[in-house]
Amino acid sequence: MRGPRPTLEREIAFWQGGGGVVAGVDEAGRGPLAGPVVAAAVVFPPHCKVIRGLRDSKLLLPARRSRLAGVVRARALAIGVGAASVREIDRLNIRRASILAMRRALDRLGLTPELVLVDGLPCPELGRPHDAIVDGDAHCHSIAAASVIAKTVRDRLMELLGGRHPSYGWANNRGYGTPDHLAALAAFGFTSHHRKSFAPVVQLELMGGGGRWRAVEGGQGT
Repeated sequence: MRGPRPTLEREIAFWQGGGGVVAGVDEAGRGPLAGPVVAAAVVFPPHCKVIRGLRDSKLLLPARRSRLAGVVRARALAIGVGAASVREIDRLNIRRASILAMRRALDRLGLTPELVLVDGLPCPELGRPHDAIVDGDAHCHSIAAASVIAKTVRDRLMELLGGRHPSYGWANNRGYGTPDHLAALAAFGFTSHHRKSFAPVVQLELMGGGGRWRAVEGGQGT
């Protein structure tokens, strides 16, 4: 399997320094045109072992990702999942909505981490002591585990939403701007699950005359 192998280096350094609970946090769904952004927080017990095969969720095939999600759930001390809705994404912007989802995931852990390991850049809005790790889902075990949980939860949610709106292919494209999704948008308009603040949704929504979109609030666009 290609790509770096996430390690417990950050977690072990924290534990050996006298630290207690450390949580890895990551999100899934920043880029799609439809659906919420979902975040997960994962806490492993001190001195746990690395989960074999765990990687950044984007590098894993769906079946393997699903299997690893089960392993993470079995071995984790605590897991929290949070989301920010399409309305919140449109109102706040995707960065702030992602942090809101992370905060909700941390709130649902059932315990309070002394340190949070976050993928990407520092985010003071998180309101928790944290270390930001660029490409953390590729290098940090707890963040990689959180990425797998967040991705599998969001994928399942998009499958369920896709059953209500079958024209858009969400079970396969997960809401991303794939050619089939864009073609469906052009043919049927947007649903209440589309992010109205995202291009090309904004551009197409503003089309005038016969090209103007219609909002489809339920079922399949016609």
